[in-house]
Amino acid sequence: MITARWTALVPIAVLSLAGCGSDPAGDTRRAASGVASAEAGARIFRRCAACHTIGRDSTDTDGPNLYGVMGGPIGERRARFSYTAGLKALGGRWDEARMDRWLTNPRALVPGTTMNFAGLRDPADRADVIAYLKTQGP
Repeated sequence: MITARWTALVPIAVLSLAGCGSDPAGDTRRAASGVASAEAGARIFRRCAACHTIGRDSTDTDGPNLYGVMGGPIGERRARFSYTAGLKALGGRWDEARMDRWLTNPRALVPGTTMNFAGLRDPADRADVIAYLKTQGP
């Protein structure tokens, strides 16, 4: 009788533990589904603030000011900032998909970039940063 009771609890324990741990596919689904937090993105962005400002009237530093970056042109948005030839050649606009690829691994997207950042591995972190960037502009 005791054995039967424990046997019945095993599936429940397994299902309970299924939610523990890392789930990269789940993080990707969360990022893609729009469940991103601009507030969490602001906290993550603090790492970026070592090189980037993000205010309407802020100046460029080691990296360009990122105010209004989302939807803006790639490699030409800040007239006084010296973008690399590779970034200029990429062209287009910063949409969510491009920003996600950039934040994943800048050097893979634009070989020769001078941005000294390895990237954010966690898709949910990238989605949060993108959500934050979308709040910082017109």
